[in-house]
Amino acid sequence: MELSQLLRDRRSVHIFEDRPVSPELVMELLDTAVWAPNHRLTQPWRFILTYGEGRRKIADAVRTMKENKEADPLKRKEIGQKFYDKIMSIPMILTVLMREDPNLVVREEDYAATSCVIHNFSLLAWEKGIGMVWETYGWLHDPIFRKAMGIQPGEKAVGNLHIGYPAKIPPARPRIPAAQLTTIFHQA
Repeated sequence: MELSQLLRDRRSVHIFEDRPVSPELVMELLDTAVWAPNHRLTQPWRFILTYGEGRRKIADAVRTMKENKEADPLKRKEIGQKFYDKIMSIPMILTVLMREDPNLVVREEDYAATSCVIHNFSLLAWEKGIGMVWETYGWLHDPIFRKAMGIQPGEKAVGNLHIGYPAKIPPARPRIPAAQLTTIFHQA
């Protein structure tokens, strides 16, 4: 498939078929995705791949976080179970981490590069018929989640990628043409 068509066809997928994605294939795609532009070649990324019974690690942490935040004791277990079940319905989760450089400029460059890795991965996966959505929910920063996943001090959780074979592909949503968002200087 032509790259221009792949870019236009890719969608964020939220509903997956109940079938596993090959971890070997995901690793192969990641090996290509890391060839993203990266000023200074810091390669600040690290990945945690969670699937099968391993998803319980995330699901248990999320259940605990959601139960802790629910003020109504009668709703607490129900809310926790709802989020537990939601996590367990996702075939595979890739947590993308980035080492945070103390230098703000380097840290921003590294965040941009890590975002490029995620985008590269999403296109490579889409080409193979695998869908995903990049989630950046607040609990990525919660100490309960960080401890459960082994996220080290100085590492930023850039996102969780929910990965699976699409059960439903959402329709395209319109984009503003670049011409409407571009300022051109061609004379002094």
